Amino acid sequence: MDEVTLREVRDEDLEILFPFQLDPEATEMAAFPARDRDAFIEHWEKIRANASIETRVIEFGGVVAGDIVSWPDGDHRDVGYWIAKRFWGRGIATRALARFVEEVVERRCTRTSRCTTAAPGGSSRSADSR
Repeated sequence: MDEVTLREVRDEDLEILFPFQLDPEATEMAAFPARDRDAFIEHWEKIRANASIETRVIEFGGVVAGDIVSWPDGDHRDVGYWIAKRFWGRGIATRALARFVEEVVERRCTRTSRCTTAAPGGSSRSADSR
């Protein structure tokens, strides 16, 4: 099984990530509209400049497969991810999410906050801090 790794988002990743969000089936599943290139780049510039938002690229076997992001929302943190359609059905999102929560989100959650992970179809997974 190929390894799923997370790393910091680099400028050149945006050109790779951009077409992932153009797929109609993916945008329907995410319940999030696609952006044109300029709006996509502007959005990523804003979130990368915000110290309260954690972003990572998901790599599968050394190839960019998607991204994962966590942001504060009131008293909890939300997590969202985008996986390129060609990587669906391989357990990549599951492994990336587990690693992201372990490496990034849990250290941001405090004893009084709650972390919530958005999933396709509007379901979510809560990981209350202990």
